[in-house]
Amino acid sequence: MRRSPRTPLLAALALLSASAARAEAPAPNGASWWKHVEFLASDALQGRDTGSEGYRKAAAYVTEQLSAAGVKPGAGDSYLQEVELVSRRLVEERSRLSLVREGKENRLTLGKDAIISSRMGEVGSVDAPLVFIGYGLSIPEAGHDDFAGVDLQGKVAVVLMGGPEKVSSALRAHHGSTSERVKALKQAGAVGLVMLQNPKFVEVPWERAAGARKKPAMMFADAALNEDQGMKLSVVFNHAHAQKLFAGAPHTFESLVALANADKPMPKFELPSRLKAEVAFETAPLKASNVVGVLPGSDPKLAGEYVVISAHLDHVGVGEPVKGDRIYNGAMDNASGVAAVLEVARTLQASVEKPKRSVLFALVMGEEKGLLGAKYFAARPTVPAAGLLADFNMDMFLPLVPFTHVVAYGQEESTLGASLEQVAAAHGVKVQPDPQPNRMGFVRSDQYAFIREGVPALAFKFGAEPGSKEEQTLRGWYRERYHAPSDDLAQPVNKEGAAKFVRMLADLARTVANAPERPRWNDTSFFRRFAK
Repeated sequence: MRRSPRTPLLAALALLSASAARAEAPAPNGASWWKHVEFLASDALQGRDTGSEGYRKAAAYVTEQLSAAGVKPGAGDSYLQEVELVSRRLVEERSRLSLVREGKENRLTLGKDAIISSRMGEVGSVDAPLVFIGYGLSIPEAGHDDFAGVDLQGKVAVVLMGGPEKVSSALRAHHGSTSERVKALKQAGAVGLVMLQNPKFVEVPWERAAGARKKPAMMFADAALNEDQGMKLSVVFNHAHAQKLFAGAPHTFESLVALANADKPMPKFELPSRLKAEVAFETAPLKASNVVGVLPGSDPKLAGEYVVISAHLDHVGVGEPVKGDRIYNGAMDNASGVAAVLEVARTLQASVEKPKRSVLFALVMGEEKGLLGAKYFAARPTVPAAGLLADFNMDMFLPLVPFTHVVAYGQEESTLGASLEQVAAAHGVKVQPDPQPNRMGFVRSDQYAFIREGVPALAFKFGAEPGSKEEQTLRGWYRERYHAPSDDLAQPVNKEGAAKFVRMLADLARTVANAPERPRWNDTSFFRRFAK
């Protein structure tokens, strides 16, 4: 992004204005932020699985903290927006998966070779041909269509996660989202989906992912809200065992990965084997709540407009033991983000000069189950939908190193990017582009639910200089702690970095809430089409 010659002056003025607004307010500090993390990520909360007793304790804590900070209830007279869900778990004892080639059936081992998704699919049997279709993306805006010339009617599509680099990261991420991918597969007549990860972009080791497969998935009790249904079968295949899928095929899995990593076109072809499956699920009703608070705007003409600050309150609960530990505490994912929201709420409420527009704090459930809480709030907000003007989302923003760089997913898409540049510069923080766009972070957390409803959004991560020790620390976290019991209170964190991030975020929220105009999508943004 080009900066005008006046940007340093504007940044300095913004910092002076923000400092004046914070006068007499207690400055965010690492100790107060960490105190929230300590409670939310304690063993007593058992990993805050959606709908669990631990989650209810977390929701009660957040409610108490918002109330104590002087933040008003944001769901009518309550802080809680209750959502009715259905929990669904694969019954492995009555489910099976096989590859059939030349009349011979080769049984696959669930958890070792592949995982049958509990989130997608239907009870019953599937027996269908397999077709490899590259990334499985249809992106008309970029002239990319993996479905062109392929007959998928009644077949199972095999796809490699990722996308072509010629397509912008945000556009690639949108069309790679589950709901968009399923929509394209249904239009093509496919009955199932097999997904393979590119080893280059694996975040969670297979053993950890396989251990999590026994956890139930969740969906809305109101079927009209479930966008990603319609496939009879959804499977994640272990890339280390991909030779079982591609045995006898005209291309090996390794050669396809090499083409993807070189950003070259991939072939599309039928595989020699058919996929045969028997699927059984068990279901149960469940309830969980979003926690919503509001800091009313100080300007009566603007108070009906809301800057949303969001973070997901849930994690994945208790699961398969790793080194004897069964509690997946979720300290960074996402007690850290919830703690940041609470500290921003306290900071803004304690400021002498309150923001002109209202600020809404949304601590949502079910992110780990498919962004359920954010989808529900964005579709059925507790305030008038037309008043939602921006979302700033925190999901494991990873305060593990000093806060000198910030990655903001979506910065190129709306005028929020310019606001961030201004405020970050005033705090001495450099804004970086997404360093790993094929991880599709722009659609993988709660901001995407707001984007789909036309609300401009940003999601934040700590960044670092490429090749630096700090970058290695941030990347190593995914390998060692992401969705693992080791994402706990014993890991090293940078509390001052977290406090500096909270100060920047509070100033960003204040800047947008006080701006003369609402944020808007940039003219070049694909996501303009969602604007109401």
